[in-house]
Amino acid sequence: MTIDRRAFLAVAGTVAAQGFARAEGLEAGPPPQEARSRFLEVGGLRLHHVVMGAGPPVVLLHGWPQTWFAWRATMERLARRFTVIAPDLRGVGLSERPPSGYDKRAIAEDIAALIDRAAGGRAQVIGHDMGGKAGFVLALLHPEMVERLVLVDCLLPGTENMDARRGGAWHYGFHMAREIPELLTRGRERDYIAAQIRAWSFRKDAVSEAAISEFARHYATPGGMTAGFDYYRALPEDALLVQRLADRRLDMPVLAIAGRHGVGTRLAEALRPRGRALSSVIVEECGHFVADEAPGAFWREVERFLAG
Repeated sequence: MTIDRRAFLAVAGTVAAQGFARAEGLEAGPPPQEARSRFLEVGGLRLHHVVMGAGPPVVLLHGWPQTWFAWRATMERLARRFTVIAPDLRGVGLSERPPSGYDKRAIAEDIAALIDRAAGGRAQVIGHDMGGKAGFVLALLHPEMVERLVLVDCLLPGTENMDARRGGAWHYGFHMAREIPELLTRGRERDYIAAQIRAWSFRKDAVSEAAISEFARHYATPGGMTAGFDYYRALPEDALLVQRLADRRLDMPVLAIAGRHGVGTRLAEALRPRGRALSSVIVEECGHFVADEAPGAFWREVERFLAG
């Protein structure tokens, strides 16, 4: 992917955003044309987000090992009809990196504050991977804020198979170990991130090398990989929370969209007891990164759902 530097320089971020980026020695990856890079103080946390378009608000929540940049093409598409808001989740990208608070309740509260401040208190929410887990928890805790919910190739907290001895994915245990994954990926952050993205993709070239480099340059900064792994280390706590909220149902319309070679039918099956208005789509010849691997199908299904 060729990065249009002129387009990047034409985008005026806020003075605060520019100052913070310089202080960190980083800049946000090139936003789409006419997008705005912004910062908000939410619950004492400095949260970076990119805004584009006009119309009803849609909030896009990325997963691991990505940043807001994962939604760049989707933002350009949805901005024709919606105000699209794509944050860097806490600890990731240009958002503040606190030493704790990577459980999905904390992430959900960050997003609730963002919706309150940047979207007028109510939005449609699309979440992938860890962002999907946070979106699900947000909908349980603050249903009044979520008009419609799209969960993209994620597993609900507590439904993950983390036991590699019983067919579970090996990376759960590795990421959840203390200090070891940081030690073994230090200096090879991009290699590790690229390997994981390729392993989870059915279309191996769908996530571009340029996008991988954009993600990796943020995770490779001090504490970046730890923040990412802390999303995994919080999974047992997330599972307990969702268990405690077992009596809550999702009254808003919910769309589960997954790759056949990603989580497949498991997302919709887990949502079925919770959702009163559930739709589900399986995208064939697609893995975990649905928006990249099958953008046409993804955009079509999402636009149809958001339009109601």
